[in-house]
Amino acid sequence: MTVVAEVAGSRELLGNLVQRELRGKYKRSTIGWAWSMINPLALALMYTLIFSVVFKAKLPPSGSGLNSYPLYLLTAMLPFNFMSNGINGSMGALIANSNLVKKVYFPREVLIVAQVLSWDVSLLIEMGVLSVAFLVVGNMVLPWLPLVVVFVFFETLFVIGVGLALSVLNVYFRDVQHFVAIFMQLWFYATPVIYDYQTQIRDRILASPTASNPHPIHHFYNHDWILWLYKANPMVGFSNTYHAFMYKLTFPVWTDMVWPIVASGLMLWIGMRVFRRLEPRLAEEL
Repeated sequence: MTVVAEVAGSRELLGNLVQRELRGKYKRSTIGWAWSMINPLALALMYTLIFSVVFKAKLPPSGSGLNSYPLYLLTAMLPFNFMSNGINGSMGALIANSNLVKKVYFPREVLIVAQVLSWDVSLLIEMGVLSVAFLVVGNMVLPWLPLVVVFVFFETLFVIGVGLALSVLNVYFRDVQHFVAIFMQLWFYATPVIYDYQTQIRDRILASPTASNPHPIHHFYNHDWILWLYKANPMVGFSNTYHAFMYKLTFPVWTDMVWPIVASGLMLWIGMRVFRRLEPRLAEEL
């Protein structure tokens, strides 16, 4: 609570830092903020060609009967990109602002929070455009948008927690950013962004072997622990929840809603503890 109070007390500084990040994000770019949609759209087009056209990825039906792989893909890709960009930006926040850290005292957590909030603005704009696209094709997402915003808030807490821990560790051990870059690639494929959790993961793991589908490694799959291990990834719950609210127009299973909330609070607490433990020597290390 002390940390939260200090950050809240520095809200004017926080606001200025967020504005600085937003102004610098697409500085001297001809099309500016349009890049916040062009980048995910380009990735969506690439993944659609590979997984939907070439590999014939199967999708569950939406609430309105919609069957659109690009829209399904963007529903989870935009929040995942927010998480990835927020964490990567947070890792370099202390180093990039080393002169400020060494010259004047202020809650250093503000630098990480400002970095994440600047990416929050991008995410909300992108999700707004995606919502309009859903409405155009007949998916009535409007009643579900308040719940989407709630989970964006909890995902923000999760990203801040991870960012706090990694940002201060990266000051002491500069190899952290390189390990995280590799881990992010694994994390992406361990999250149901380009595939559907129910048809590609859950049903396959829980399926029984048959003559036509013998499952040579079924002896490994037939234990629930592998499914629980997979779902321990909080981004699985976040992705399933966004897919349920915006694409399927329904409530997800309760574990997909509860675990991300719990993980967000836990990660925020861990991040603050790690940050405060290593903060005293920050100026010296920088």
